[in-house]
Amino acid sequence: MSEAATPDLKSRVQDLIDTMINPAVAGHGGFVELIDVQDNRVYLTMGGGCQGCGAADVTLKAGIERLIKEELP
Repeated sequence: MSEAATPDLKSRVQDLIDTMINPAVAGHGGFVELIDVQDNRVYLTMGGGCQGCGAADVTLKAGIERLIKEELP
């Protein structure tokens, strides 16, 4: 059974996206949007300059995923 994230966790992830992640990817014309948080998994979409970019996977794994795990263990 899927467990929905607490509203607090979802809002903390959104705050992290707004304050740390989006300002960083905006420099490359991109943005990250939070879709949902379920079972301690964060579901995102990347758009703008990120869409179709060859470095998007690296940005997701080495940047966004790492930052979320560090800031919200």
